[in-house]
Amino acid sequence: MLHKHENVAVELSEVTGFDLEARQVALVRPDGREATLRYDSLMVAAGVGQSYFGHDEFSEWAPGMKTLADALAQRERIFSAFEMAELEEDPELRGAWLTFVVVGGGPTGVEIAGQIAELARRALKGKYRRFDGADVRVLLFEGGEEILASFGDDLSARGARELHDTGVEVHASSSVQHVDADGVEVKGPDGSIRRYPAKTKIWAAGVAASPLAKALADASGAACDRAGRVEVLPDCTLPGHPEVFAVGDMMALDGLPGVAEVAMQTGIHAARTIQARLGGSTESTPFKYRDLGSMAAVSRRRAIVSFHGLRLSGFLGWLMWLFVHLAFMTGFKNRFTAVIGWGFAFLGQGRDERAIVTPDDFVQTG
Repeated sequence: MLHKHENVAVELSEVTGFDLEARQVALVRPDGREATLRYDSLMVAAGVGQSYFGHDEFSEWAPGMKTLADALAQRERIFSAFEMAELEEDPELRGAWLTFVVVGGGPTGVEIAGQIAELARRALKGKYRRFDGADVRVLLFEGGEEILASFGDDLSARGARELHDTGVEVHASSSVQHVDADGVEVKGPDGSIRRYPAKTKIWAAGVAASPLAKALADASGAACDRAGRVEVLPDCTLPGHPEVFAVGDMMALDGLPGVAEVAMQTGIHAARTIQARLGGSTESTPFKYRDLGSMAAVSRRRAIVSFHGLRLSGFLGWLMWLFVHLAFMTGFKNRFTAVIGWGFAFLGQGRDERAIVTPDDFVQTG
């Protein structure tokens, strides 16, 4: 993306702290060496991680999916579960391997649940001898009254129907109380607690800001909200440090949601502010968010879209989902590769990405 920009350098290091008075960033290189970088302007966009609402012990058995590495690990766990079910002779244990629990009914949880159901019933149909795709259970638990609550009642209900048609069991007003290697315990709408045997659990219920948000807050005297996001001024800078910008999911400003569009727009705003300053401008322009809507792919060739009063679902929503995702990809090669891959995935019956790299680790950790 940046190879044409000769004034840009990319370095692989882990940020460990900030000295805002000296305008320095503390780093650790991949080989363990410590280093510092000086700056004139600093933009921090470290994103978020998973939040378990005070139950971090759940992460051992129900990892989240916030990074590419997380996605690859989840793919491995899902395919390994099918392989373990094929090896299992006990029907009850096989059922546990074939039960997939997704916690969180937002767009991420809905898309994960729908894709697992599609994978089992379509792409893996006839691939195994001891079970059928119809034996696979996908359970989606949402603590609120409905999934996809931010889309409104109508689209939320449409999304729930689409998931049901795909084979996903949607449980609203249901909060997970306990997670272990063999299943989950869930408090239902009536207050009773029920145990669901399941070997594969995926957490998509909450987010917490990167620890760098607190590091910036401590260094600048700014406050953090309940999600750990650093509170910034209207122009996305830190109090007392107009040269430091916190953007994206790690900042708290006017109750803006932690979505990709906010991250992109705040990043563009900060970059334009820095560029204007280099040109001699001293004005501070407040950030203005343009809500471009929300969308979620519920299942194969079905999605729901809320865009400036336009509310779509089903195939039309899916076409718009495809177009938007292609439009925001960088480079023609990425778009072309995505179109080819999606063509095989959505129009065909198989999935090429089925390699299991470290099954031994999976069996040990569940």
